[in-house]
Amino acid sequence: MDLIIQSLPAFLSGAAITLELTLVAIVIGILLGLLLALGRLSHNTAIKKFSGFYIWFFRGTPLMLQIMFIYFGLPMIWPVLNTSMYIAGFVALGLNSAAYLAEIIRAAIQSIDKGQMEASKALGMNYGMAMRRIIIPQSYRRLIPPVGNEFIALLKDSSLVSVMGMTELMRTSIILSNSAGQAVFYLPAAVFYLLLTSLFTYVFSRLEKKYSVYE
Repeated sequence: MDLIIQSLPAFLSGAAITLELTLVAIVIGILLGLLLALGRLSHNTAIKKFSGFYIWFFRGTPLMLQIMFIYFGLPMIWPVLNTSMYIAGFVALGLNSAAYLAEIIRAAIQSIDKGQMEASKALGMNYGMAMRRIIIPQSYRRLIPPVGNEFIALLKDSSLVSVMGMTELMRTSIILSNSAGQAVFYLPAAVFYLLLTSLFTYVFSRLEKKYSVYE
C-alpha cells in the first residue's frame, strides 16, 4: 500500500497526459470527421471516394498498427516526418477517431428531414449555406450520445500509445510494475481509468438529458 501511495504523483501525471491526449485527439477527430462526413455526402465523385477510402482504411486497420506506422514507419520513408512521440500520439489517435466520427456525423446529418434542405433551397440558399446554417446546427444534438461513446472509447484506446514509450497512464503502470517486480501497480491504473471514464460518462449523460431531441 505504501508503494502505491508513493506512486500516486506518477499516476496523476500519467492520467493528465492520457486526458490531454484524448481531448486533443477528439478535437482533431471532430474537425476532420466533419470534413470527411461532408465529403461522403458530396456530389463530387473524387471527394466522395477519397472520404470513403479514408474511413475504410482507418476503421479497417488496428489502431496500434497506425500508431506504430506513424511514429516508426513514416520517418523511415520520409525523414522529414520524424517527430516527437507526443505529436505522433495526437495525430494517430486523431486520425483514427476521425474515421469513426465521420460516420457518426454523416448519420446525424442524414437523420435530418430532407424537407429542411428543400425549404432552405426554396429560401434561396445554396447547398453549402443550407448545410452551415440549417442542417448541421440541427444535427449536433443528435451527436451527443455517439460522440460521448467515442470519447470514452478513445480515452481507453489512448493506452496503446504506450508502445511508443510514451509515459501516459498505462505506461506508468508498466514501468512501476517492472521496476518493483509487482503487478499491484496495475490496480491504481485501473482505478484512474474507471474514474476518468465514469466522470465523462456522467458529463455526457447530463448533456444528453439537457439537449436530447427525444424529450
